[in-house]
Amino acid sequence: MKKGHVTSTAKDPEAESVYEMYYEFDEPVNKLAGHRILALNRGENEKILNVKVEAPEEDILRFLERKVITRDNPNTTPVLKEVVADAYDRLIAPAIEREIRSSLTEMAEDGAIRVFGKNLEQLLMQPPIAGQVVLGWDPAFRTGCKLAVVDPTGKVLDTTVIYPTAPQNKVEEAKTVLKKLISKYHITLISLGNGTASRESEQVIVDMLKEVPTKVQYVITNEAGASVYSASKLATEEFPNFDVGQRSAASIARRLQDPLAELVKIDPKAIGVGQYQHDMNQKKLGEALNGVVEDCVNKVGVDLNTASASLLEYISGISKAIAKNIVAYREENGRFTDRRELLKVAKLGPKAFEQCAGFMRIQGGKNPLDATSVHPESYEAVEKLFAKQGFTKEQYFGDGPTAIYIKDYKKLAEELGIGEITLHDIIKELGRPGRDPREDMPKPILRSDVLDMKDLKEGMILKGTVRNVIDFGAFVDIGVHQDGLVHISQISDKYIKHPLEVVSVGDIVEVKVLDVDLKKQRIALTMKING
Repeated sequence: MKKGHVTSTAKDPEAESVYEMYYEFDEPVNKLAGHRILALNRGENEKILNVKVEAPEEDILRFLERKVITRDNPNTTPVLKEVVADAYDRLIAPAIEREIRSSLTEMAEDGAIRVFGKNLEQLLMQPPIAGQVVLGWDPAFRTGCKLAVVDPTGKVLDTTVIYPTAPQNKVEEAKTVLKKLISKYHITLISLGNGTASRESEQVIVDMLKEVPTKVQYVITNEAGASVYSASKLATEEFPNFDVGQRSAASIARRLQDPLAELVKIDPKAIGVGQYQHDMNQKKLGEALNGVVEDCVNKVGVDLNTASASLLEYISGISKAIAKNIVAYREENGRFTDRRELLKVAKLGPKAFEQCAGFMRIQGGKNPLDATSVHPESYEAVEKLFAKQGFTKEQYFGDGPTAIYIKDYKKLAEELGIGEITLHDIIKELGRPGRDPREDMPKPILRSDVLDMKDLKEGMILKGTVRNVIDFGAFVDIGVHQDGLVHISQISDKYIKHPLEVVSVGDIVEVKVLDVDLKKQRIALTMKING
């Protein structure tokens, strides 16, 4: 029996659109890729495409006739054949088509949500750049570029507006302002948003950096969702005296210092590291992405003395109301010095404490274990473990970690009154106490020079950052305003089903330029450097 096909045709074959590859399209149902299903759905919704499921009609009618016509009768057979044809045409075929389309869409959505979730996780888990004074730069043309200077703790020290881009083109004036800010606040890093006028702003930064005596670098920061955040109620509460542009510049700076803490303030759907996100079930997408954010926050843990309410509410057991109460308690009573102090927070009972305590970190508190992921209910076991090893907790954390030798985990776990898995987790954490899991992720590329699309030549080998991973490839930022596409066929020498098998958002990859189309603003790249 022949298999069903999905076909699409254009309502107007002469019209130009992004759906041109689907104007005469035909593919077997079981071979149809998720991103094509979502593209066909969108083209149909926008009334550009006619989409149909073509079934092997003759085979189906023969099958139905065999089921309905049990013996040949010259009087009834022609009537039954008509009944079968009419029932199939009017009722069965449309129902089957609806079911196939619905099941294809669901499968495509689930795949797209998985990709979106993985991309979001990679973005949230990017390593923080600690200890630097950062200048956040929100680029624009007519309204000027908004700047915000942020100290290493994320506090905004200064904000201003410069007009180095068209139509004002006050480049020298802008450079003077920048040099003064760099000198006054000892800025070492500029975080430039990748939105409109980013390219022109980057040129100004590069020229200006050649004129300053100190070493200052810049990073192109993905500003997706920054405008959503800066217009939100949360941003208004955080920066009541700032306008939207100043808030956005502060957010762009903080995204480098602690990407997770800053990005949790934005609806995950607005971060834009997926495809066809507006075409899928928004509730399902929202739940999946919120789950990813929760996992990331719990994996990293939060500093109880600096975390915002929006970060705290992603911790297990902490509701929006409790998160606000924690911040209010901190503002009223000063720093937390002990995890058990959480029990004094309004509405945070023993059950919530049990769930959240292991994810809350206190640096420089009364108990050094409060800075680790070891849960308070295991503190007694840790003290016993140290005693058995012949040193105190203070010695262990004071003189730098002493090696812990364990011959028999099962026996020791029984002696300490904890599970064997818990003991393994404790030993792993004590090996590198309070370590940030994001340290293992690729660091952002710090730049000090600029490339233009015109400078790109076929065969050039460059380093770039993966900005987005989709079903048919990966978009890589190579330092020009336009991200280049590495098609799935150019990612690996071996066959892969999905780009995520090889690359993730935030990865630093080496790519070779295959083709540059200045007219269409497209860059084709390959990761098969030696091919």
